[in-house]
Amino acid sequence: MAVRVEHRHEPSAVAVEASRIIRNLDFVLLLAVCGLVAYGLWILQGVSRDDVPGQPDYLLIRQSVNVAIGVFAFFAVALLDPDTWRRIRRPLYAVALVVLAAVFVADQVRGTQRWIDIGFFQFQPSELGKVLVVLVLAAYLAERGRALEEWRTTLGALGLVAVPALLVFLEPDFGTTLVYGAILIAALFIAGTPWTHLAILTIIAATFAGLVLWALPSAGVQVLQPYQVDRLTAFLHPDRDIGGRNYNVDQSITAVGSGGLDGRGVEGATQTNMNYLPEHSTDFIFSALSEQRGFMGAGLLLLLYGLVAWRGLRTIAIAPTRFMAVLAGAIVFAFVFQVFVNVGMTIGIAPITGIPLPFVSYGGSSMIATLVAVGLLQAVHARGRLAQQR
Repeated sequence: MAVRVEHRHEPSAVAVEASRIIRNLDFVLLLAVCGLVAYGLWILQGVSRDDVPGQPDYLLIRQSVNVAIGVFAFFAVALLDPDTWRRIRRPLYAVALVVLAAVFVADQVRGTQRWIDIGFFQFQPSELGKVLVVLVLAAYLAERGRALEEWRTTLGALGLVAVPALLVFLEPDFGTTLVYGAILIAALFIAGTPWTHLAILTIIAATFAGLVLWALPSAGVQVLQPYQVDRLTAFLHPDRDIGGRNYNVDQSITAVGSGGLDGRGVEGATQTNMNYLPEHSTDFIFSALSEQRGFMGAGLLLLLYGLVAWRGLRTIAIAPTRFMAVLAGAIVFAFVFQVFVNVGMTIGIAPITGIPLPFVSYGGSSMIATLVAVGLLQAVHARGRLAQQR
């Protein structure tokens, strides 16, 4: 009588490791991000339905494709050991500089050198650059962990960020340049850089701002573009030139205020529907949301942002290495900084900088880069949990 032998296939080591990582993800953070992405798509559908005549779902469909790509990148990054990035920080830095410099040989898009048009997609290198700079800076500070009190460590970190930030500034993209600066300050703080170094860097930054905004223009040297000067002038003098320099901010504040408690609805949102509110699918999408859904709709969005920030701070606390702690801290601070500046500029408490609202503003590069950043947070969280279980 023949004996039947059953062959049992054991899962591979890669599959076992992936399963362990997935079980130790921060599911509260994951649900908060899913909520933000879904809410953002719903908001975009309401504010962009008249943007492309005859195609009310045009931007929604394109953004959904961006989300799909970002979700794939999110899981790919979350499953990969973050130390892999630390070991290749020099090639990563070279890639960052190459992609940021590539915009200067590409055709202009919307009058600036911020995008690379590859036909079906307009790639914005500065968004990818933010993620790469975070990885490189965290790796550098981790390697110099015993020399953080030395000025050469602080100046080295400053130099690593200054070069890509300068390339972004020259595009010109002043808003994203500020994000690079926020990444630097957060990384140095989390790594344990002395307060004296941070204070002196702050003084240097203030001095540089004074030169760019006042001293050099007074001497006839214009560093900023005319439209950037107009934006800063509008912020400093909000009651002047309502129909000109202050038009965008005035219409934004009007839209936010007209939403009231529960909003005017999609049909009744005249500021958005009649295109009085500029860039209502990108820079000023928070204003459009506030008009359509009111304080309650805007409040829900801010609560979701707060939940992501809270879980991000918890990730810093359980990070198993200095590299991962700095990585998580810089990501969280940059995320919060972008939310604060974008929302602030729509209500007149921050100058217009063009910083997108994470997970909500229309744009593929921003959506994908932000999902990758959250994937890195999840990778850190999972390794922290696994380290605690040993």
